[in-house]
Amino acid sequence: MDIRRIAFLALVLTLLPAAAYAQETSAAKDAYLYFVWPQDGMTIKGAFWCRFGLRNMGVTHAGDDFANSGHHHLLVDVNAPLESNDPIPQDKNHLHFGAGQTEARIELPPGKHTLQLVLGDSKHYPFKPPVVSKKITITIK
Repeated sequence: MDIRRIAFLALVLTLLPAAAYAQETSAAKDAYLYFVWPQDGMTIKGAFWCRFGLRNMGVTHAGDDFANSGHHHLLVDVNAPLESNDPIPQDKNHLHFGAGQTEARIELPPGKHTLQLVLGDSKHYPFKPPVVSKKITITIK
């Protein structure tokens, strides 16, 4: 029993530096994340292609730890701020694009919705400072 505890503690201590690093990934000072399409205030009929824009940083796959690069996350109808020390959640309101996608076909129920982009580092943590787009509102008919 003691050997298992020691092995577990050794594993945890080995992984701590990686976890701390993931929470402190620096973003380029002039990084700019935005929506190419749709635009704020648009009314859209049915499913649509959402296109993501990023300047002064690169887009890569989740897990790839290249300087000044990350991958997109789309927040749908999220009002609570993200915790910078926690990974970006993955659920129906926090969509991950870890394959390096810069666009996605999105289907939402009719009504008003808010959209916001967040750039995540290789381990899905927000950058410091966070690289986020302006929150936009769209209406689905």
